[in-house]
Amino acid sequence: MQLYNTMRAEERAELIDQAGKQRLTLSFYAYAKIEDPKKFRDDLFLAWNPLDVLGRIYVAHEGINAQLSLPADNFYSFKDTIEAYDFMKGIRLNVAREHDDYSFLKLTIKVRHKIVADGLDDSTFDVTNKGIHLKASEFNQLLEDPNTIVVDFRNHYESEIGHFKGAITPDVDTFRESLPIIEEQLKDFKEDKNLLMYCTGGIRCEKASAFFKHKGFKNVYQLEGGIIEYARQIEQEGLQSKFIGKNFVFDHRLGERITNDIVSQCHQCGKPCDNHTNCVNDGCHLLFIQCDDCKEKMENCCSVECQEITHLPLAEQVKLRRGIQKGNMIFKKGKSDALKFKHSGELSDKSLATAEKPKPIRERIKQKKILVGKAEHYYTKAQVGLFIIENQEIKLGDKILISGPTTGNQELVLDKIFVNGKENTVATVGDKLTFAVPFRIRLSDKLYLIKN
Repeated sequence: MQLYNTMRAEERAELIDQAGKQRLTLSFYAYAKIEDPKKFRDDLFLAWNPLDVLGRIYVAHEGINAQLSLPADNFYSFKDTIEAYDFMKGIRLNVAREHDDYSFLKLTIKVRHKIVADGLDDSTFDVTNKGIHLKASEFNQLLEDPNTIVVDFRNHYESEIGHFKGAITPDVDTFRESLPIIEEQLKDFKEDKNLLMYCTGGIRCEKASAFFKHKGFKNVYQLEGGIIEYARQIEQEGLQSKFIGKNFVFDHRLGERITNDIVSQCHQCGKPCDNHTNCVNDGCHLLFIQCDDCKEKMENCCSVECQEITHLPLAEQVKLRRGIQKGNMIFKKGKSDALKFKHSGELSDKSLATAEKPKPIRERIKQKKILVGKAEHYYTKAQVGLFIIENQEIKLGDKILISGPTTGNQELVLDKIFVNGKENTVATVGDKLTFAVPFRIRLSDKLYLIKN
């Protein structure tokens, strides 16, 4: 009975390519009393693994919190598996506005003490005694009321790239830190103010709304379905977005654009930017905002020190990070003195720049990617990548895509290539192809030919 992953991320990515099916990225949560979280976890894995569900799911005695992706063809079969449980019948599924076939590359279902860590130890606290849910139009209307206080219950790295105008955005690393801070800040407004709260998909402010009702706040409201559902409703109903910027999401994409406003800066140079990256030094993995120019210059690193470490032989890198235990912390929330333009707690409602509009869907569909080969080596000092050609001829002037779980999706045009060590114009199956790559590549990366 298989209750764990048996495939590496790069192998899974290749299977997704071969399948050629559109995948949906979605999230949902439910607070409920689960008597045996371990058995519940095992049952879910057995039901979801055959449906090619991938994602990060937490279960606990208090419920389930899930972010995942699955082939669109399997959506209704998946829905049947969750609605087999009474507490998930009719559950709202927040479907992402922007889809990425590689948003998740393995299925991980973990049993936790709580699905949202809150730091509370109060047996009288009832998480199901929640605040009033508001749809997007109702939320917008209440935002206009001068008697309203709106609070962002997300972390600093989330609110920095996008938030509701006028919101209180605590400079915190975790949800549990925000509860006592906001309670102290609003202690004099329990009776006479509307307390309006929001988060990404609703799970955090659902617990927060119950907490503040438990603490005596009278008029407690929350955004139904969080920012994800709000974005869908304003688009569907033609409403004005009171949210400005980008919504951080906890998968490979790291963000969904809600408006074209860029409200944050590259942490390294200060240029308007709202694209997060994880430092590629496996002993760091700091999450920070980095523009394309700094990404190229710093090779996806947060500091010169980390950049220098990535140039060391692999054995030395492993030796340096021994005992640090940071390799899997893909959303490490710490801050760094090396980042000169980090503005936690100093957020503005003003747009610093306008993001480029994405290509229309029909235009993107016209592009076809063909798997050519795989990465074999990266020569750091020369900034040259070596690829083995396995499936398709490739030639000078071709537009290519280098794609991988850490590298992301990077497009280039081949203006100079070397085949089997000699400058040439065409590489065929079995050849070793080298060319300049202005960013670090990894053995898990694949090389694609882009056809229009």
